[in-house]
Amino acid sequence: MGLTTYYIFASLDGFVAAEDNGLDWLYELDPGDRDFSTYMEGVGAFAMGSSTYESVLRDSGLLEHPERWIEGHRGRPAWVFSGRELPAVPGAEITFVYGDVRPVHAAMVAAAGDKGVFIAGGGGLAAEFFAAGLLDRIVVGVVPAILTAGKPLFPQPVTSAQLKLEHVEHVRQVAYLTYACLR
Repeated sequence: MGLTTYYIFASLDGFVAAEDNGLDWLYELDPGDRDFSTYMEGVGAFAMGSSTYESVLRDSGLLEHPERWIEGHRGRPAWVFSGRELPAVPGAEITFVYGDVRPVHAAMVAAAGDKGVFIAGGGGLAAEFFAAGLLDRIVVGVVPAILTAGKPLFPQPVTSAQLKLEHVEHVRQVAYLTYACLR
């Protein structure tokens, strides 16, 4: 069984999206600086919240070009946590869910097989997985941008007693920090 990882890009001041859920600050980077395709090869299932899903739909034009999702995630099911109805990407393997992350995590682990589970965001969803003891690690790609406001990396306090730095990597403009979640 693979690890459950919250893998996210954040501004220097700790935000994962602007106040309007915009990611323009992230898209200013050269695509090579924010490429995590190698990581995704080891992912068998993933989850995201409704705001992240809506940003991905909007920024990638997925409703008009569903083949982009299919090409990127063929054989990799997704779960979207939302308390409201959202449009589905035609032909995509997406399950819309609401509520407790534990049964969804069990389904994701089963679907992932020996691969990992990716928590794509946002911070609120990652915090629920963390609180349930289901998050194994956090990987943050720190981007040289300062937003001053927006969606936080994590909406609740987490102390150094709960995290252990495992790896630091520098890829051009981004510093990748990998932390183990201690239980």
